[in-house]
Amino acid sequence: MMNPVRTALLLTFPFWLMACGTTPVQPVQPAPPAGWEYGQGVTDAWPARDWWRGFASTELDALMQQAQANNPDLNAAAARILQAEAQARIAGASLLPNVDAGLDAGRSGIVDQGGGSASYSASLGASYELDFWGANRAQRAGARAALAATAYDRETVALTLTAGVANSYLQVLSLQERLEIARLNLALAEEILRVVEARVSSGAGTPLDLARQRAVVARQRASVQPLLQQERDARATLALLLGQVPQGLAVEGQLADMLIPQVMAGLPAELLVRRPDIRQQEARLLAADADIAVARAAFFPSVRLTGAVGTRSDMFSELFSGDLLYNLGASLTQPIFNAGRLRAQRDLSEARKLELLALYRGAIQQAFAEVDLSLSNIETLAEQAFQQDIELTQTRRAFTLAEARYREGADDLLTLLDAQQSLYQAEENNGLLRLAQMQAIVTLYRVLGGGWSEAEQTSAR
Repeated sequence: MMNPVRTALLLTFPFWLMACGTTPVQPVQPAPPAGWEYGQGVTDAWPARDWWRGFASTELDALMQQAQANNPDLNAAAARILQAEAQARIAGASLLPNVDAGLDAGRSGIVDQGGGSASYSASLGASYELDFWGANRAQRAGARAALAATAYDRETVALTLTAGVANSYLQVLSLQERLEIARLNLALAEEILRVVEARVSSGAGTPLDLARQRAVVARQRASVQPLLQQERDARATLALLLGQVPQGLAVEGQLADMLIPQVMAGLPAELLVRRPDIRQQEARLLAADADIAVARAAFFPSVRLTGAVGTRSDMFSELFSGDLLYNLGASLTQPIFNAGRLRAQRDLSEARKLELLALYRGAIQQAFAEVDLSLSNIETLAEQAFQQDIELTQTRRAFTLAEARYREGADDLLTLLDAQQSLYQAEENNGLLRLAQMQAIVTLYRVLGGGWSEAEQTSAR
C-alpha cells in the first residue's frame, strides 16, 4: 500500500513546478553621469547634516531644532517607524513555536436533581509550522524591508521639513526687508513732496509737479499694505512648520546679515546612496521580492507540528498528582483547487515589483536631473547678482545727482521721479535676487539629500 504522504507529494508535484516557474526580475540602475553639467567651481564634498548652518544664522538654527522636535508630520513619520518595527517583530514571531498554557474547571449535572460532578484540567501545548519553503522567512525579510522603507520615508519628511523651514524663514526676512525698503522710499517720496510744495509756494514749481509727486506718495503708501499681508502669511506658514500657532512668532534676523554658503554637490554616482527617497524605493523593491517569495511558497504544502501535555482530575487538589496525558500530531495541507487565486496572487506580486522597478529608475533619473538643474539655476543667479549689484550702484548715484540738480533747478521733476522709480525697482530686485540665490542653495541641498547618510541614519536608530 502506498504511503499517504508520498501520495500527497506526488499529487502536488505539478503545482510545485508551477510555483517555481518564474524568475525574479533584477533591478537595473541607470548609469550615473561622469560629472555634473553645470556649476563651475562646485566641490566634490557633500553638505553637512546641519547644512543650514552655512547661512550663519543662529535664529535659523534654533528654528530648525524647534521644527524637528515639534513638527506634526515628522512626529507622525516617527510613529510610522514604531509601527513598522512592531510589524517586523510580528513577522519574525512566525519562525518560532507557539506555546500555550491552559487551566480549565467545570461542573456538570442535571437541573433540579442536585449533585453533579466537577472536572479540572491543566495543559501545556506547543505548535510549530515548518518553514520548508521560506514563506515565514520571506515575510520577516519583507517586514524588515518595509521598516527600512519607513525609516527612509522619515528622512525624506525631515529633509522636506528642513528645506521648508529654511525657505519660509528666508521668505519672511525678504518680505521684512522689502517692507523696510518700501517705507524708506515712502519717506523719501514725502521728503521730495515737501521740496515740491516749497518750490510751488515760491513760484518755482508748477501745480502739475505737485500733483505728480502726490501721486507718487500715494502709490508708495499703497505698496506697503500688500507686503505687510504677505509677510504675515509667510510667518504663519513658518509657524505651522515649527509646530506652533502663528500668534506671537517673532522673526528678528536680517537677510543682509546672512551668508550665501559654498556650493557642494558631491559626485553623481554617490547620489544613489545619499537621497533617502531613492533608498526608500530600493527597500520597497526588497519588500516586493519577499512578497513574491511568499506568494510562490503558497503553492507548496504546509507542514504543522503540534504537541501537548496535561493532566485531568475530578478534584482540584489531585490535579497535579495524577498521570500526565500527552497528544502529538502532524498535519500536511496542500492547495489543490482555488480557482486561480494563488496564481493571481503571485502575478499581482510580480506586477507590483515591475511597477516599483519603473518608479525606482524614474526616481534615479529625476534625482540626476534635479541636481543639474539646481546647479544651473545657482550659476545663472550668481551672474544676475553680479550685474544687479552694478545696476543698484549706478541707480543710487543717478538718484543722488537727479535730486541735487532738481534742487538747483537744473532738471525738472520728471527726471527726478524717473531716477526715484529706478532706484526703488533696483533695490526691490536686489533683495529678490538675494532671496532667490539663497533659496536656490536650499533647493540644491534638498535634491542632494541634504546631509543625510545611511551610516548616520543606521546609528541614529
